[in-house]
Amino acid sequence: MGSSFDLGSLLSAIGSSSGINVSAAVAQALAGESGPMVQWQQQQAFLKSQSSDINVIEGHITTLQDALNSLNDPAGGLMAVIASSSNSSVVTASAAPGAIPTNHVVVVNSVASTGSWYSDSVATGDTTLSSGGFTLQVGQNAPVQVTIGNGVDTLNQLASYINGLNAGVTANVVTDTTGARLAIMSNSSGAANDVVISNPTGLNFTRAGTGADASLTVDGIPIDSASNTVSGVVPGLTFNLVAAAPGFAVNISTTQDASQASQTVKDFVTAYNAVIQDVNQEFTLGQNGAQGPLSGDSTLRMLQSMLLSSASFPGGGDIASLAGLGVTMNNDGTLTVDDAKLSGAIQGDFAGVKTFFQGTASDGFASTLNTQLKTMSDSVTGAFTVDLQSINNEVTDLQQHIDNFQDFLRNEQTRLTAEFNKVATLLQQLPLIEQQLNAQLGGLNTNNGNKG
Repeated sequence: MGSSFDLGSLLSAIGSSSGINVSAAVAQALAGESGPMVQWQQQQAFLKSQSSDINVIEGHITTLQDALNSLNDPAGGLMAVIASSSNSSVVTASAAPGAIPTNHVVVVNSVASTGSWYSDSVATGDTTLSSGGFTLQVGQNAPVQVTIGNGVDTLNQLASYINGLNAGVTANVVTDTTGARLAIMSNSSGAANDVVISNPTGLNFTRAGTGADASLTVDGIPIDSASNTVSGVVPGLTFNLVAAAPGFAVNISTTQDASQASQTVKDFVTAYNAVIQDVNQEFTLGQNGAQGPLSGDSTLRMLQSMLLSSASFPGGGDIASLAGLGVTMNNDGTLTVDDAKLSGAIQGDFAGVKTFFQGTASDGFASTLNTQLKTMSDSVTGAFTVDLQSINNEVTDLQQHIDNFQDFLRNEQTRLTAEFNKVATLLQQLPLIEQQLNAQLGGLNTNNGNKG
């Protein structure tokens, strides 16, 4: 690389009396050399803007895939089921996504209870107790001997000690106007988890409650449960027993949660629109009349085609397309939801809605579009992943060129500075040389005049 610069700019750096402005002259010379580096830096900036836009698009694609997964998931929002009770003061219910909408009759004969005991009162939780102990047993577990004394001398210390045994009970100190008492309660309800205290010495106990199973009937079938949360009797349905009401029938009904299903579809539309708007932005003319940095990217064109064609996906059931759900495409490729039509489709033909989105063998709309999107966003083979890797490689190569060129410019700066300093020194000597020449010429003229 040879140095090149504008001679006029260099001459402008020469003062009439001060000689050359060396730093200005060197800067002008280096500016003429910096053309390739400026181009590389501009290419880098463009590539980085491409990378930034791809990252934004990939983030929105991930959100769209999450929305599609919810549409396709048997336990997702589309399949949400709501359970209601004719008497929530006796029993309530909750339904898992995908539970079959139906009705059940529940009679709660008794609720499950928890075994518990309390001690005689003493003055405070820190009152020193008499030495002694008792045997503690939960259900069929091995009995545990609790000793009072040797550092376990107060109710507070006794409660901490018992809780540290992990024996299936929780101990607390209860204080009121009569003093402090130790309360011990089984961690689980039901007859099999009842707690028994025996052979007490130094501290007496009174039973407060007995562990017993809940008794209920579901559609006339008798059920025993150690817990008041009864699951497994009806697939996907959990009964929550609140109070006993022998002989009183409570109707539990499960229905499709149309509101949640509608919201899941709307979440998909919102996520879809975010991606298509990203794509549209790349083809929109900016203030400088140019399109976005990805406007010429073939991967972006593939994504645009993929999204636009999804509106015509042929459903396999009674609902043949997104339009049948009230989801229509606008001129710019975004989607709009007709709330009334969507709600009507979900409530009137949920089986058709489910078939459209989930298909019969992972071949519905949600799975199909998600599979297509993976060709774009897969972390290893995705088209955008490949694009990003290529861009990163180009940026790295350009940076290497820039770094090398900056080394060259630093060397050029050193060389030019030395050369211009020499020129400056010569220019500063010109007036003295001129004086010497004039003096010599004057002497010659005088000698020639004398000869005449």
